[in-house]
Amino acid sequence: MSPRSDRKQVEVTEQTQMITDVTKPTITIYRPATEKNTGTAMLICPGGGYWDLYWQLEGEEVAAWLNSIGVTGIILKYRVPRRFDEPKTEPARRPLQDAQRAVSLIRSKASQWGIHPQRIGIVGFSAGGHLAMATATSFDKRTYEPVDEVDEISCRPDFAIPVYSGYLKAKDKDEIASGLRIPTNTPPVFLAHGGDDIISPPEHSVLMYLALKRAGVPAELHVYANTTHDFGVRTNDRPYSKWTASCADWLRHQEFLK
Repeated sequence: MSPRSDRKQVEVTEQTQMITDVTKPTITIYRPATEKNTGTAMLICPGGGYWDLYWQLEGEEVAAWLNSIGVTGIILKYRVPRRFDEPKTEPARRPLQDAQRAVSLIRSKASQWGIHPQRIGIVGFSAGGHLAMATATSFDKRTYEPVDEVDEISCRPDFAIPVYSGYLKAKDKDEIASGLRIPTNTPPVFLAHGGDDIISPPEHSVLMYLALKRAGVPAELHVYANTTHDFGVRTNDRPYSKWTASCADWLRHQEFLK
């Protein structure tokens, strides 16, 4: 279970289920009702600082929300915690390998799973938000040696949704982190963040939004006042809980919810 915390740090203060000690990455598929299926799918990357995976709050609950809008949710159980050769202050490198492989694998199974091969996106939270952004901007260079025919299929997501992401901002500089770049053909991006987030300050998303705009990438940014970290997709009477509705509107405008 996740550690207890308070509202100064997170919005969901109750303990929720976590997963760690992952040595074999997997994907878990949650399909919407047949009559609601839009053909769109999203790879879900839970957060946890690249140490753990917030499996319930930022995995299973996200899949349920996606199913409610007709989207197939596919949770990525990527390798955590960090290995001995991965610096504690930088993003771990193995999760990006797992995410790239997952996108290619989903695309290879698209017809079998009722998914449109050009409507496969990625959504991530906290460290998972960084993973979503890294996957969306590193599609032109696979980060591992190909192992089979699946790795010949594109690992470019068709859109990305990083939520209260960390690791996007360079330390002590108002620019994106050195490990990130925005190549030509970067897919559309929707960013959401809490204005009072002290775990991953909103500058991570703000600077990424500005960099995307400079690069000519379609992007939308929502920063919610009086909001901290870890709000997931739960609904309440607070303005931040409407981010999922805004995101669904954005997806419709981008024609991913046909």
